[in-house]
Amino acid sequence: MTSMPSVLHPPVIEIIVPARNEAGRLPAGLAALCAKAATLPLRTAILVVDSASTDSTAEVVRRWPQGPVPVGLLRCDRPGKGVAVRAGLLATQAPFVGFCDADMATDLSALDVAVSFLAAGHPLVIGSRRMNGAVVEARSSTLREAGAAAFRTVARWILPGPADTQCGFKFFAGPLARAAVRSLRTAGFAFDVELLATCLQLGATVTEIPVQWRDIAGSTFSVRRHSVAVFRDLGSIWLRSRIPRGGSGRTPLALSRSASAAGPGTALRTGRDEPLRLAAGTPGI
Repeated sequence: MTSMPSVLHPPVIEIIVPARNEAGRLPAGLAALCAKAATLPLRTAILVVDSASTDSTAEVVRRWPQGPVPVGLLRCDRPGKGVAVRAGLLATQAPFVGFCDADMATDLSALDVAVSFLAAGHPLVIGSRRMNGAVVEARSSTLREAGAAAFRTVARWILPGPADTQCGFKFFAGPLARAAVRSLRTAGFAFDVELLATCLQLGATVTEIPVQWRDIAGSTFSVRRHSVAVFRDLGSIWLRSRIPRGGSGRTPLALSRSASAAGPGTALRTGRDEPLRLAAGTPGI
């Protein structure tokens, strides 16, 4: 069940924060996100998805003080970041949506850039730690670096375009995100690859932006504990991507053309239940 404070005007952008056992890190991250969201030119709401936490993560959100940016809670009984992000995005209704990590490892100045691209008609904007201009402060180990390199190699077989599929900062046109996550099957950390690949299959193009990112202590990801599951998930995503849908011999593009070729005011249909509309003006300013 979703618990969201009542608001007079609906948000134009909804930001999902997946959180599993984040009672320790969430208060600082949520405070920073609320403060930044209050400065955006769009009405913003935040939805924290409690991913089967066993600590007081949900209580942190329930007791969050009211402010200019409403903060809601969605309980997700299954663990897994992919499960939480899917549930959160499907609960949205706003024209623009996105998600970021509970620790706010990506500097929130990137929100200004992401919002400007969304308002200009770019349907998919993702943070990248591997582009020129990105600043990364990481506590790296040989094992972690080797695991990341192997992941990038396999991910490029599925998704050759984006330089960084795993940065926890991704924003979308709402109809695109909701259409893409309906078929999302990856529950764990590799879900980003499947989500981005599905968006591309729907005809969207990716806009990558360099971000400032710093490694925050307390991450739930462990190379030793999660690597086998991550690479198994990548293999499953790759196999599904090789199977033609609907017996037509190719994957149909549900969007009529890529967003980069669409001008202001163009409506791109998802083939499901709502248009991906690239408006000439920014709604709700």
